[in-house]
Amino acid sequence: QLQLVESGGGLVLPGGSLRLPCTASGSPFENYHIGWFRQAPGKEREGISCITKSGTVPVYADSVKGRFTISRDNAKNTVFLQMNSLKPEDTAVYYCAAATWVDSRALFSQYEYEVWGQGTQVTVSS
Repeated sequence: QLQLVESGGGLVLPGGSLRLPCTASGSPFENYHIGWFRQAPGKEREGISCITKSGTVPVYADSVKGRFTISRDNAKNTVFLQMNSLKPEDTAVYYCAAATWVDSRALFSQYEYEVWGQGTQVTVSS
């Protein structure tokens, strides 16, 4: 059974950067597509980025395109979300999630993903 653990969250100033690792254990990591989601207080969970099993096809939501970069290192069982030029509206709990297969029309649907991490809080504030 795959397990995911996010880390790297914290408090950062607007314009700053954070790097969130999502580390997997318990099952062959390379068998899973990985997505990043976030949920702000009072808002629905939002898919922001995902990456294929091989790591060759990253996808981004418009809200983070050009600022966030997703990458994976299958040898280290880890997916990274590099977040630059952070804004207060990026404040949320960030989750990584895994899926063995994802409908290409629903890459950011939380219902496509089978396994979730516990989340890490990111707060962007001055």
